[in-house]
Amino acid sequence: MQPSGQEDKSWTVAGAKAKLSEVIERAQSAPQTITRNGKPSVVVVSADEWQRKTARKGSLAAFLLESPLRGADLELERQRDEPRDPSL
Repeated sequence: MQPSGQEDKSWTVAGAKAKLSEVIERAQSAPQTITRNGKPSVVVVSADEWQRKTARKGSLAAFLLESPLRGADLELERQRDEPRDPSL
């Protein structure tokens, strides 16, 4: 199945292979889903969309400082097991 109108965004693997240029062109304006055996398998998105979705949003330190658990006085115990003998 390949899209018949601009609102359709789902392709079969065979349809996407046959019309790869069209899939890429349409992905510039909206994500395109490629199905395998009738189930969604992958989504093709524009490079700009991918950059927006994967861009880092702050540092780990900032994330930890904003944690709702900060200052919660959690009591954590560490297990004090003996080291294992590696069998070589």
